[in-house]
Amino acid sequence: MTPYYQHAGITIYHGDAREVLPQLSIDVDVTIADPPTGETALDWDKWPCAWIQSLPGASFWCFGTLRMFRKHMADFQGWKLSQDIVWEKHNGTGMMVDRFRRVHEQIAHFYKGKWSDVHHEAQKTMDATARQVRRKQKPSHWSKISSGHFVAIDGGPRLMRSVLRVRSEHGRAENPTQKPLGILLPIIHYSCPDGGTVLDPMMGSGSTLVAAKLTGRSAIGIDIRESECEIAAKRLRQEVLNFSEVPA
Repeated sequence: MTPYYQHAGITIYHGDAREVLPQLSIDVDVTIADPPTGETALDWDKWPCAWIQSLPGASFWCFGTLRMFRKHMADFQGWKLSQDIVWEKHNGTGMMVDRFRRVHEQIAHFYKGKWSDVHHEAQKTMDATARQVRRKQKPSHWSKISSGHFVAIDGGPRLMRSVLRVRSEHGRAENPTQKPLGILLPIIHYSCPDGGTVLDPMMGSGSTLVAAKLTGRSAIGIDIRESECEIAAKRLRQEVLNFSEVPA
């Protein structure tokens, strides 16, 4: 199978992932997929049957909606649900004026085998703050009266929350469902070890590959549309200038 693009550990294949993957001998640490949900009238929005069965590895994340997961529940047989996170967008869709305005998307994490064998590294944030916890003063007849409060030093890291507020790519995307790096980077850090490999079988404009490149991971992207392969390759050719190496 000849790559459409290949450079510095990032490879793109043009074709249907269900046909391409059986031709490749690859080991991947995690798959990140954003399949068509089949919920719109767009020509390309058709659920790709049996795509999950072709996935290598023991861990994958899938973007989607609750409606999509329920409708295609049978396709996920053999995989165990580990967790799900919610991507809260700054904007949303208002197609249904008689329902809540939808401003989120779900991302479910599935795995095979033993959980202990699946790479997972809890992500933390530094937004916890130290708190002052007060208590009642001791009565005067209680021997020595001590301080009426203490400071809890818990301003260090805390587990990243399962609801991530990240601005969508609306207005600057090269693909109608393009995902922001801010939602992909935590997933990759969590699921793929340093130097590991990420697979995106429906890569679109290649955001997963760009995120993998930024974190020093290898990545394999596949898309059935050549136009998307070209967009992804163009994005990956744009090297980031390392200002630390620029003379003063």
